[in-house]
Amino acid sequence: MSEIIQATFGAEGFILGTLVPFLFVLTVVVFVHEMGHYLVGRWCGIGVRAFSIGFGPELLGFNDKHGTRWKLCAIPLGGYVKFVGDMNATSSQPTADEMEELTDEERKVAFHTQPVWKRAATVVAGPLFNFLLTIVVFAVLFSAYGRYVSEPMVAEVTAGSPAAQAGIQPGDRFVSVDGSKVETFADVQRLVSGRAGDAISFVMLRDGKEVTVTATPQLMEQEDALGNKVKVAVIGVVNNRELGQPRLVTYSPAGALTAAVEETGHIIERTGQFLKRFVVGREDKCQLGGPVKIADMAGKAAKLGFEWLVQLVALLSVGIGILNLLPIPPLDGGHLLFYGVEAVIRRPVSERMMEMAYRAGLLLVLGFMGFVFWNDLFGC
Repeated sequence: MSEIIQATFGAEGFILGTLVPFLFVLTVVVFVHEMGHYLVGRWCGIGVRAFSIGFGPELLGFNDKHGTRWKLCAIPLGGYVKFVGDMNATSSQPTADEMEELTDEERKVAFHTQPVWKRAATVVAGPLFNFLLTIVVFAVLFSAYGRYVSEPMVAEVTAGSPAAQAGIQPGDRFVSVDGSKVETFADVQRLVSGRAGDAISFVMLRDGKEVTVTATPQLMEQEDALGNKVKVAVIGVVNNRELGQPRLVTYSPAGALTAAVEETGHIIERTGQFLKRFVVGREDKCQLGGPVKIADMAGKAAKLGFEWLVQLVALLSVGIGILNLLPIPPLDGGHLLFYGVEAVIRRPVSERMMEMAYRAGLLLVLGFMGFVFWNDLFGC
């Protein structure tokens, strides 16, 4: 019995070791996302009825001076902001009967009575705040800890690897990868890791002269810093301390912010690249994870230290931001798609059309959720 209690409630048990870190990561990401909707909505003069972290029965809450109900609910797997005039799950244009239920004052601040640009700004603010969160996290980490970088040198070439077949040699220095200049070995890894099966052009500096070669990265299973098995595209080159000359780069606050913006941009680019390749079947389905995998990663990150957990917050925040921008109702991107159509045709999309799109989109989202759950539990 004591072993069961320790495994459940101990410092490394399920509750404190996995569930609490997972809820911390998810709550921070969701709170920031919904706060983006809330703040921009308020700045646009839209009334807010409720700001909720979680779903289901309310556990605790309070009303602010603007009449917004701030609450924490029993199922902490998401959140929402409910604006004045939100009558249904699709957030579509209310019917005449629904509008009759609003007072004159409520109509003035109702979400659906606002110009399309205000509605679009309010919706897109959620994902944008997710990206801002990632930038802030990286800026703080870079400012506090700096980061280690290595010169883009080749110390070893694996026999029979794509690099060996392309003629890359020990002592070569990477100048560019597919036209992108590189300054560190991490730059090379970033530009190669998501390109399995693609022929990539490399410009190498050898004996003072530039040499151009072409190599096609291949997938290799590796273990990441959290101990997860991941498949990464590699060309088979190794960097070492002698040639790489690793050094710690420190940043001023402004420099840390610039580096954080660049790093966030790289993550967004890599995530978008992965999704496009995944859709056409060029990525391993096991690279996609759902709540179970995220919880496992949160537990492992917490064991390594708080800064690792914060980095996971930053990475998950980008993923949530990109996911919500997909043009699928009921995601934020689906609403933005309808607002774009409305701006072009100069009238709201019909309620019937929105309802049909919402149902189809909801089935697609639920199917995706089921797929990642299956991956987490049985598929991988």
